[in-house]
Amino acid sequence: MRLFADLPPPCIPAPGCPLLAKPVPAGSPAPADDRCEGRLSLDQYLVDDQESTFLVRAAGNSMTGFGIHDGDLLVVDRARRAADRSIVVAAIDGEFTVKQFCRIPDGVLLRAGASGHRDILVGEGQQLAVWGVVTSSIHPLA
Repeated sequence: MRLFADLPPPCIPAPGCPLLAKPVPAGSPAPADDRCEGRLSLDQYLVDDQESTFLVRAAGNSMTGFGIHDGDLLVVDRARRAADRSIVVAAIDGEFTVKQFCRIPDGVLLRAGASGHRDILVGEGQQLAVWGVVTSSIHPLA
């Protein structure tokens, strides 16, 4: 059995993690290939605009239907405009939440992504500030 520690040194001495040249099948096994395509910085992969991007940790389970779980690290881009149905980090009357941004005839609905959690209809007297659009969710598998 070959362990990761047995792999040859990275192809290119640069920041980031080694990126194997051949994708690993999620179905039937395929012949192993440990050739390195190069190095991948997660910043390059996950961040479009470094100056306008921040990370925040999700708390709670109201967004599991959208792939966001308690403790996930969210990548949020403040430069992106919130489009209908995008996932956003927003402040409602000064309180933060992460929800799906939905334009409706009555205004804006911030939709939860799990049953048992309420949607938020932003009323006329409330202040809504969209802090950014969630572009990725990073969560551990164990």
